[in-house]
Amino acid sequence: MMHHILVRMGYTKRDMIFPVSAAILNRIGAYQDVLEAHSSARIDLIEWKPTQDHSVDITNETIDLYRYFDATLQAEFIYECVEETIQKIIPEELNFLGKHDQITQQINVLVTLPDTKVDLLIKFLNQNNGKLSKNRRTKEFEELTDAEIGTIEEFYKAILGCVWAKLKRHDLPG
Repeated sequence: MMHHILVRMGYTKRDMIFPVSAAILNRIGAYQDVLEAHSSARIDLIEWKPTQDHSVDITNETIDLYRYFDATLQAEFIYECVEETIQKIIPEELNFLGKHDQITQQINVLVTLPDTKVDLLIKFLNQNNGKLSKNRRTKEFEELTDAEIGTIEEFYKAILGCVWAKLKRHDLPG
């Protein structure tokens, strides 16, 4: 729904993914509190009985519990998440992607690997704090020499090391 509203209001394009979910995940406890703030107050006012198919049958009129409710808390939360996405998450992600392109270019200058294998190598470096594990080295990159691996790890440390550490909390590729 958020994406639909952002498109309708002209803030994003229809085919653009606005990563507000990363901001929500950063505040997952607050998100759950905001959801419960609306529903918890109403739960005792709903009369229901279980059904044969393990669902529930609502036995009283509930439309007034949900019509015209005060969504200030929810709107403020979403606003904060959109603001964090614009001011922090997108700039950090763009920085990461630029650095990812830099290390990809450096690896391609040093060795000849298919793009998919370069991406896999960077992914493994991301997962292991800039070091290629012995297991990955022997299983996936046996064609590379120890010197080449060492140079690639140095590229990673120089280009991506500090950037990736800050971004690990976001749902970014790699």
